[in-house]
Amino acid sequence: MRTNQNPIARFGRLIALLWLAYFPAGVLAQANKFEAEIAKFEEADRKTPPPTKAVVFTGSSSIRLWENLSDAFPGHTLLQRGFGGSELSDVRHFADRLIIRYKPKQVVVYAGENDIAAGATAEQTYNRLVDLFQYVRKALPRAQFTFISIKPSPSRRQYRPVVDATNERIRLFLRQQRRADFVDIVPVMIQANGEPKGELFKSDSLHMNANGYTLWGQVLRPFVQ
Repeated sequence: MRTNQNPIARFGRLIALLWLAYFPAGVLAQANKFEAEIAKFEEADRKTPPPTKAVVFTGSSSIRLWENLSDAFPGHTLLQRGFGGSELSDVRHFADRLIIRYKPKQVVVYAGENDIAAGATAEQTYNRLVDLFQYVRKALPRAQFTFISIKPSPSRRQYRPVVDATNERIRLFLRQQRRADFVDIVPVMIQANGEPKGELFKSDSLHMNANGYTLWGQVLRPFVQ
């Protein structure tokens, strides 16, 4: 015996199925994972309107945890918009709110390490960077785009081959673009035998200490406009 269904209920189920078809539950959770952090940036901006034509630093925890970032680049107006645990796809998802709304003269990005640790291949991580670059370039055609190479963290030694392959692909891509930089910080962070310098990292062997950030500042300074 066939049961008559309420047309409104049937329509609601159809919409739900279509929504899940285009946006699987995992994608939705990922897309909104950092919403609260991004909202805090926006709240801070409402209290103190940010300057335009600044240099926006964004990406994962290596940006978020960079204490006294402005001291490393005297004479520049900076906006620190890193959010810990983020992947390149997260930076792309929030690009309008993290980058483009500020109309920066330069965008400095550090991300990709968490992508690889979560299982992304070199090709997938590279494609995410290209997607982010193209989106930012379309919205901000005259802004300088600077990518900091993925660092060799001691706690993630097992991913080093993927990290190296990803860095090389991104380097070759950005080298062909106008107003784009690939800043390789790996050489100053490894020993002669290729192993990471442990003294640059905190006890978790993942996040950098002040020594690590000092080196980053020295390498990056010539690239910050």
